[in-house]
Amino acid sequence: MNGNLEMSTQRRNRTKEHLRVSLIELIKEKGYHSITVRDIVDHALYNRSTFYVHYQDKFELTEELMYIMLKGLEESVGRAFIPGRTVSTTNLSIESFSIISYIYDNRYFFELIKYDDTIPGLHNKFPNTILNIYQKQFIFETVNHIPVNMEYFERYTAYGFYGLIMNWIHTGFKQEKEDFINEVIALARTHMQSIKYVGHENNR
Repeated sequence: MNGNLEMSTQRRNRTKEHLRVSLIELIKEKGYHSITVRDIVDHALYNRSTFYVHYQDKFELTEELMYIMLKGLEESVGRAFIPGRTVSTTNLSIESFSIISYIYDNRYFFELIKYDDTIPGLHNKFPNTILNIYQKQFIFETVNHIPVNMEYFERYTAYGFYGLIMNWIHTGFKQEKEDFINEVIALARTHMQSIKYVGHENNR
């Protein structure tokens, strides 16, 4: 019985993944607003009834896709850190930037930011997710402990990081991932002395 349930769950998840991938590919081909449910199921080689088992419309599919990807972005950050531990920026490594690895591994989705007719809200929610990570998951110490307005500092560094990511995406990830991360680390060391990972449950 459990085996049948597991197979059913796997089949359901696989179908939903196919539909999400089809939506991404169609956005790149023809733009988001012209896509219909018929387009999605034809591209994914399913029928409409299969689609409606999982989603009410393309908007529900879109909402789930963006939620999954941006939630994954938030969760990717802590893989290389121990909650409560402060790390000097001199000790940062390629592994420290699992967020960049996550973006690269899921570049088929994050490339959608390049398109004008893309998922509604993506151009705002992507940078806002990065800002949320900076504000809620980390505590920063400036170089030489220079006192600054930390809210401004977090926004400055978060949007600066987003700008670098955007350029990397727009150039088709031309720079090798490891080289890109090393450049980000070098820049971080110019204004950050240390970072403390506090995780998702930050009550600052």
